[in-house]
Amino acid sequence: MEDKVVMKPHAIMIALPYQGHLNPFVHLAVKLASKGFKITFVLTQHFHHQISKSHNNTITSSSDEVDIFSEAGNSGLDIRCTTISDGFPLEFDRNVNVGEFWESLFNDFPSRVDEFVGKIIKSSDLSLLVTDTVYSWTGAIAKKYNLVNVSFWTEPAMVFAISYYSDLLRQNGHFPLTDNHERTINYIPGIESIGTKDLMAYFQESDDRKNVHKIIFLAFENVKNADFILHNTVQELESHTLSALNQKHPTYAIGPINFSKNSTKINISKSMLSEIDCTKWLDSKPDDSVLYVSFGSLLDRKEVIEEIAQGLVLDEVNFIWAIRPRL
Repeated sequence: MEDKVVMKPHAIMIALPYQGHLNPFVHLAVKLASKGFKITFVLTQHFHHQISKSHNNTITSSSDEVDIFSEAGNSGLDIRCTTISDGFPLEFDRNVNVGEFWESLFNDFPSRVDEFVGKIIKSSDLSLLVTDTVYSWTGAIAKKYNLVNVSFWTEPAMVFAISYYSDLLRQNGHFPLTDNHERTINYIPGIESIGTKDLMAYFQESDDRKNVHKIIFLAFENVKNADFILHNTVQELESHTLSALNQKHPTYAIGPINFSKNSTKINISKSMLSEIDCTKWLDSKPDDSVLYVSFGSLLDRKEVIEEIAQGLVLDEVNFIWAIRPRL
């Protein structure tokens, strides 16, 4: 008898091109590959160029760009990294022109992904599409190519639930907010009680017509079509919220994926900026005495940054603050 060839399940993975989204996606890719998956990991050309630049320091051409999964491949994992243009030249400043960049990311980029998936599926037994929940266009592509649609939420499940039930905020007059009075929100499934001042910044604005709102609303409309929703959180920490979400869709807590045993053993170049080794400084401090502060790539409110800084000074706590240059 001839041996039957067993095809590996193949997952194509696409993260939002920001550091805090990329990190858990990379670790999830390594975890899936360690379980026998074939992984095609997609980065925008600009994002990949920035990672290569921070890794090499003196990168001058595309030929100098690094294979971020080279060590994973050498260890026997089936992961390859590929790139797709986001529609802008490398020198285009995506932080200064964030509105134009995001508009393209949600209107033009999907057609490039569609074309890419179409080419891969002709030469591969592609079976899963794993994308960032924020992307609102993945459901249509997964359906077109008959792929399992997996949505990966890289933030706490509570934040997911608030956005998922944004219609309830509208119905109860808590979005858009019409004044600065604090009000209690106790009607979102899976969340006991929070105040309106505890809502994410984009829900505290009085104008609900901004692009960020359109993106969020479309994303959480699209996620209802996902076959599975993964959360980079701990089941025991958010069991009530996850249980409520699971009543709507198959929902799984897989975090903290960044500390997965497999991924921590493999060196992966994934930082957009040159890294600074804080190990010696950390070793000089007592256990559990250092505060880590990070609010992502899009924080740009000067008053928020100043308030955080003032609090750190007053508290006299040891801290490491990850903050973007020029902010």
